Amino acid sequence: MDYTLRRAFFNAVGTAAYIILVVLFIVSLQRFSSKPENPILIPIAMLSLFVCSAAITGFLVFGKPLMLYIDGKKKESVSLLIHTLGMLVVITIVFFISLIVYFNLM
Repeated sequence: MDYTLRRAFFNAVGTAAYIILVVLFIVSLQRFSSKPENPILIPIAMLSLFVCSAAITGFLVFGKPLMLYIDGKKKESVSLLIHTLGMLVVITIVFFISLIVYFNLM
């Protein structure tokens, strides 16, 4: 596997792993929920999480391609970005297929 495909793979898998960790964190918070929900803190926490997640995944997906582009390696930059996004699409499709299989087996 050449450098671009290997880097795209690690970017996509890193992004998917980050998403899974955030979901696991949110699910783990449910066991501490013995008090009634505080309506003002929930949207603040969720919007903060959204902004942080957008920054982290933006860095994972666009960081290296942007650095390559600035260094004048435009073709390699675009190739890495396209491969990373393509692998993320494949990972997303696998998640949705898993969902479909899971709910059809229940």
